[in-house]
Order: sequence, then C-alpha cells, then structure tokens
Amino acid sequence: MKVENMIAVITGGASGLGEATATSIVEKGGQVLIADRDEAKGEALASRLGSQAMFVAVDVTSEEEVRRMLDQALERFGRVNTLINCAGIVIGEKVVGREQAHDLASFQKVLEVNVVGTFNMTRLVAEIMQKNKPNDKGERGVIINTSSIAAFDGQIGQAAYSASKGAVASMTLPVSRELSKHGIRVMAIAPGLFETPMFEQLPESAREALGSQTPFPNRLGKPAEFAQLVLSIAENVMLNGEVIRLDGAIRMQPR
Repeated sequence: MKVENMIAVITGGASGLGEATATSIVEKGGQVLIADRDEAKGEALASRLGSQAMFVAVDVTSEEEVRRMLDQALERFGRVNTLINCAGIVIGEKVVGREQAHDLASFQKVLEVNVVGTFNMTRLVAEIMQKNKPNDKGERGVIINTSSIAAFDGQIGQAAYSASKGAVASMTLPVSRELSKHGIRVMAIAPGLFETPMFEQLPESAREALGSQTPFPNRLGKPAEFAQLVLSIAENVMLNGEVIRLDGAIRMQPR
C-alpha cells in the first residue's frame, strides 16, 4: 500500500509512537484519524498536521465509542484502509509482593486495554475494511498492532504487561490467516526500549543507562524509527502474519 493512499486510524495517536506515526504518514501524503483519550494533545496534534488529520477522543475498549469514531472517519475520509494500534498501558507489580499478592484488578485492567482494546479495534475496523475496493495488488487494508519485547523477555514485575503483549503477538497469525481472504494483512511490531511518555519522567542519566543496554545503536529507540517500520510494512505486500522485533538486539535481563 502506498503511503500517499493511506487513510489510517491510529490509536494512542496523540503521543509517543502513535504521534510519530501519524506525523510520518501525513508528511508523505496520507491521511490520519488520531484516536486517543488525551483530548488536549490529540487536538493540538491534529491542528498541527492540518487538513489531512482529525482527532476523535475514544476509549478503545468501548464498542459504542469505536463504532462512533469509525462513522466519523468514513464521513470525513470515505474509507479506512489502515489501522495502527499503539494505545496501551503498563504497570509494574510482583506476583507476590512484600505485603500482598498482585492486585487482580490492575492485572485485568492491563489486559482490558492492551488485549481487548487491540482486538476490539481490529475486529471493528476489519469489518469496514472488507468493503473497500481492492488496490492493484488486491489489498483492502493493513492492520499493524503493537506488541513488545516484554512478550518474549518479560522481567520480574511485568507479568501483566508481558501477558498482554504476548497475547497481541499470538493473535497476529490467526487473525492474518482469517482476514487474508479479504485482502487484509495483519502484522505486529515488538518495540524494545523507546523514547516514549513512559520514560519522560525519568532523569536523563536514567534514560541513558537504559539505552546503554541496547547493543546497537547504544541508545533508546526513537519514535520516528517505529514509524519508519510501520510505513515499510504498509508498503511491502509480502509482510503478513508476522511479529517484528524492533529492539537493537537487546534481550532483557530478569530485572
């Protein structure tokens, strides 16, 4: 799929990986719907990107809100042919802490947002994508979900996050197999340590120490590098049903 022909819904699109992806798509001629719960950041980004972008506040776990958002996308752009799921949350909590066991509600919340939210977006966007007219390569759409290296190298305290990102990785192949008959490709990216809002609260020395764990390049990843891979996946029709690690060869230690 050519980037200039992309009409993309990007969840978690107001900051971090999603913001960089939205910016890259618009800069190369595509159009984006920025879906996020942060209205201030979302509206500011859409204003900066101009007429090729719009913002809709949405809870990705709500069927009603997502359907309403997609109606707005169709009204504005006429169709949607790309979905990039970047929305997600993270917690750090041990299975058995010093005072009590892992809070069950927090575990369920991480799975609700990261797994149910990703699947909810995938199923509802695929429902409308299948109605698209195929392009010259037979494609009707591309779905790119965000997993994490925590799906494979989860650290102590990451049981909930690793479980959620493992689920995102695991659903890639079965969903891609099912949607292939409609000309819809499904991929996932598993980023390593990236400069995202999660790291912004850390002092520079702490960010450098984390980045130094990456063999090469010896730093934190940049959101623009995630966006670059998104566009490469979109443009290469043979990429389907796979999880790509984007991590500079890092393998996380237990703690």
